[in-house]
Amino acid sequence: MAEPEIQALISLLDDPDTDIYQEIKTKIISYGDNIIPHLEYAWETSLDHLLQQRVEEIIHHLQFSVIKDALINWKINNSNNLLEGAIIAAKYQYPDLAPNTITDYISKLTQDVWLDLNDNLTALEKVKVLNHIIFEVHGFNGNVKNINSPQNSYINNVIESKKGNPITLAVIYLSVCQKLNIPIYGVNVPAHFILGFAEETNNVLFYLNVFNKGSVFSKNDIDKFLEQLKKEPKKEYYIPCDNITTIKRLLQHLVYTYDNLGYPDKKEELAELLAILEK
Repeated sequence: MAEPEIQALISLLDDPDTDIYQEIKTKIISYGDNIIPHLEYAWETSLDHLLQQRVEEIIHHLQFSVIKDALINWKINNSNNLLEGAIIAAKYQYPDLAPNTITDYISKLTQDVWLDLNDNLTALEKVKVLNHIIFEVHGFNGNVKNINSPQNSYINNVIESKKGNPITLAVIYLSVCQKLNIPIYGVNVPAHFILGFAEETNNVLFYLNVFNKGSVFSKNDIDKFLEQLKKEPKKEYYIPCDNITTIKRLLQHLVYTYDNLGYPDKKEELAELLAILEK
């Protein structure tokens, strides 16, 4: 599409006729996200509030479509990469997020852990090293004062602030373990998210609470927790879950937090993302 045609199309966005606007919007959207820089330039150089508002609406629509496509592709082709799933979720709020800022940090964190590991360490000793580097040296901890803030669910914000919820802290912990081939996996417990050390599939030696700096506990503690919740014990509450389940938990928590905060549009869009993984 030629530059003059783009500018002509965008210049019509201030038409007061909503039917005409919808036609123009549909036409612009049909060109995909490559048109976003032109829309951003129009927003920056215009003083027309209506045009700016409509540009924002179209940009968000295009960016949301990109996120949906990325999540579908991740689910089908790359769900073995947990960190990528968390980055896609973060792009909902931060569409310009550069993934390499996250992956580079995780690589540095992994290197720091690797330097303190050796082949002779027991499972508990490996966890002690992980906990020391992640929670003491790098300073990650659970955001106990504001656990239901949506910012706790965006991996870039968690890395920057060093505060997260059980799911995002688990994503960071698991991303390091996957790089180092340490057999620690997510465990999908109701009203919580924990980790389990399992050298053999579904045979968990012990569990970790990353929201409490990686404290170690046993199956009996899960039993007591489920009893407090008045939940019947199910096998899935004790064994490793896959990465899709982990990102589903992340999106479920975002839906819950935005619902509580009174953002119905965000709640509906995140529910749409969640539905992609639930199909």
